[in-house]
Amino acid sequence: MNLEQFQMQIKDLFGDELVKHEDDEYGFTFISKTSFSKIGYATNLTLETIQEAALNHVDLMITHHDAWDFLYGMKDQCMKKLEENNITHFFIHAPLDYIEFGTCTSLMNILEVDVIKQYSHYENGNEFPSIGLFNHPISFKNLVKLMSEKLNEPVSAWKNNDQMIKTIAVLTGAGDSTTVIKRALEAGCDTYITGEATLYAIQYAKFAGINLIAGSHTFTEIFGVESLAKKLKDLNPQIEIIRLEEEHFEAKGRF
Repeated sequence: MNLEQFQMQIKDLFGDELVKHEDDEYGFTFISKTSFSKIGYATNLTLETIQEAALNHVDLMITHHDAWDFLYGMKDQCMKKLEENNITHFFIHAPLDYIEFGTCTSLMNILEVDVIKQYSHYENGNEFPSIGLFNHPISFKNLVKLMSEKLNEPVSAWKNNDQMIKTIAVLTGAGDSTTVIKRALEAGCDTYITGEATLYAIQYAKFAGINLIAGSHTFTEIFGVESLAKKLKDLNPQIEIIRLEEEHFEAKGRF
């Protein structure tokens, strides 16, 4: 697969989602190689994931997040390391959050949701979560256990009602907006799942009586990047894809 083919396939896969969002929500951080036989994917562009890519002889890195500008100096160092290792990097943020095969849908699939009632979407500056149904209601304890196992990390959980879980809302990553939680409530959800939980989200969920489960930002979103990588593999059977390992530092901290 060459650079032009990759760009066309991204356009075909995401369509109008690329038009809805600003250019800084997706694109190339650095272009080095223009022919790719091995793709490495991760949630974040960091010095560590670039090192993983280099060790695995990756030609093209695909991540959900670019190196954030407000992590002062890190993006420059990442670009330098990409250049040193002759690796091209592409990131796709908002479009991957709201495409039907993206981060929210992929997490619901991992959680074995039976029916997707609503896909996550973005309309007129407003975020709406994915909504999924379990044909057979699951206990809060078992859903927390399942999510922890699938993410391979402890998750934070607040049980705010005594119902068996039937209808969940999912907005991965920093989906801690009380406005989005309110939309989940209005849609009849008994549980809200995201990748970060602030004081406001915890307080509002308790007040409103909706269960809240939060994994890490990184590992609630990795499955969406994986879905994209697999779609590219389907389109280009000759390429190899590999998941680049990332630390679970959000869940465990560092000592």
